[in-house]
Amino acid sequence: MKKIPSFLLLFLFTAAFAQQNYIPVPDNLVAEGIPPLPQQYIAEVRNYTETRSASLVDWNPTRKEMLITTRFGNSNQLHYVKFPGGDRKQITFFDEPISSARFQPVDGSYFLFLKDIGGNEFSQIYRFDLVDHKVTLLTDGKRSQNGGIIWNHKGDLIAYSSTKRNGQDRDIFIMNPLDPASERKILENAGGGWGTVDWSPNDSKLLVEEGISVNESRLYLVDVSTGTKSRLLPEKDERTVYSGICFSKDGKGIYLITNKEGEFNQLVYFDLATRKMQYITKDIPWDVEGAELSKDGSQLAFSTNENGLSKLYLLSTNTLSYKPVSGIPTGVFGRFVWSGDSKSIGLTFYSYNASADVYEYNTITGEFTRWTESELGGMDVSTLQEPELITWKTFDGKTISGYLYRASTKYTGKRPVIINIHGGPEGQSLPGFLGRSNYYLNELGVSMIYPNVRGSSGYGKTFVDLDNGMKREESVQDIGALIDWIAQQPDLDKDRIMVTGGSYGGYMTLAVSYLYSDKIRCSLDVVGISNFNTFMKNTEAYRRDLRRVEYGDERDSAMAAFFEAIAPMNHTDKIKKPLFIVQGGNDPRVPYTESIQMKEKIQQNGGTVWFLMAKDEGHGFRKKTNVDFQFYATIEFIKQFLLN
Repeated sequence: MKKIPSFLLLFLFTAAFAQQNYIPVPDNLVAEGIPPLPQQYIAEVRNYTETRSASLVDWNPTRKEMLITTRFGNSNQLHYVKFPGGDRKQITFFDEPISSARFQPVDGSYFLFLKDIGGNEFSQIYRFDLVDHKVTLLTDGKRSQNGGIIWNHKGDLIAYSSTKRNGQDRDIFIMNPLDPASERKILENAGGGWGTVDWSPNDSKLLVEEGISVNESRLYLVDVSTGTKSRLLPEKDERTVYSGICFSKDGKGIYLITNKEGEFNQLVYFDLATRKMQYITKDIPWDVEGAELSKDGSQLAFSTNENGLSKLYLLSTNTLSYKPVSGIPTGVFGRFVWSGDSKSIGLTFYSYNASADVYEYNTITGEFTRWTESELGGMDVSTLQEPELITWKTFDGKTISGYLYRASTKYTGKRPVIINIHGGPEGQSLPGFLGRSNYYLNELGVSMIYPNVRGSSGYGKTFVDLDNGMKREESVQDIGALIDWIAQQPDLDKDRIMVTGGSYGGYMTLAVSYLYSDKIRCSLDVVGISNFNTFMKNTEAYRRDLRRVEYGDERDSAMAAFFEAIAPMNHTDKIKKPLFIVQGGNDPRVPYTESIQMKEKIQQNGGTVWFLMAKDEGHGFRKKTNVDFQFYATIEFIKQFLLN
């Protein structure tokens, strides 16, 4: 029999592989253990991968026009919109996503924006001139983090924070953006939690905040000319939130948010002369999350988080009386911005059956006007069911809550479940739009639960502290109690449970994977912490002290020993179910080494592990091509290990 030449064998093998129509792995991705993904996935899920959203960035100060961010290519970019429903004219065209920008506040002839490289979060400040679209780098362009841009009232100076001095401490600088050489450091700080809040009405002072933890922050006044710093609140160290909003229009006081007098963050007016605080929202038993003063200073808009849903209020600064805004649908909104005429509020709004879009609320007429209408790529949202707020008792009798998104009603019988745990850990799962994850509900018949375990924000300062230090695994036990709750539900399948989460939610996923391995089918960890000792050693220096307050100080021998005892990478022998690990190669928060060491340990133990790392991403994937490949791989993982 005649022997077939080796080159012909290679050709035949390659041709046969190509005929299988597999999705190629892009060069920027590292994929291990992931089987070839069928090309048909691209067409099958297109209705879910082509959805868009839009977010408000800033109003033009002189015209009723705005900057938004949305995606038409591979990443979110800045677009200009001139009127409700108008064209979204793209004006930035970078490989990296752009999400933050601020107009020059007087004539709006240019704006400033932030951009990093490959998700490394070392954001630099750039100037964009509207006349010629010229882009100018204003900061050092090196391995420093710059941001928190605050314009003075005259419109010729910005204040911002930067880690440029040593990469660890966040100092305060001022600069004329038309002259980058004018940059001047006015305050040198120790720690990475410092940021700018507001300029006084006469531009002589800055309100500056020092963040210590989710439950502790401090406010200072800084003389711009001398750099002299004086503490406002608290007068003596105490574990209390004092989060600045702005100066009053007359400069006699400041508006701030504090949890000093109760469980929740309240809106307060602080008189600078008498140093007395006037509590404004004592009757609202929820966190005040954000607030902004109108340009004329007559009104202050603030929002509350009421079991994950947003509510908007308007406050008269003359009387300090407020009323809720009616006419805004039930849902969630993010940052809101007053228009230059002080008559309208722009905001980003979304709900369980609508992706994020930009709206305007007119405070004179009460009209709620839609500015953008993002394409859903063919997704049918009419069948989506409103998420259900669920509660369950955990190991110590406390009540934990979360949101249950039920699988499409076209599926009968007990449904598989994905438990998706938020990061933070001081984050909160909100009843919002699931985007491409609606595919799991509609096309795979999988229900999803988004829990808010102890340590989550939105439920009071005591609740957010329940997982601190050596209480870390108690939050994992809350997931164990949720798994037991699932077993009691007639429409959920206790034998087909997958757990997933990102960042701290990734740690939770890994911990559940070994503590409750016999109760789950598989798990998906995204940029998760596998050992708090190595995490503390390798996370960026400007974050380290802030994380020690939450997790514990690894320099203490007892805490270091505790970290070793609970480290998922030290318990890989107990992980008996398949694990999928996703990581960004440039992640400054949870370095890629956390995922590498976890993957290698499981491989050594002979376990099943899939691994996907993007060389051009940071703390999670942001570029569409990367997000899409991760999605295709996740679908294959779910089909193989959760559904079969």
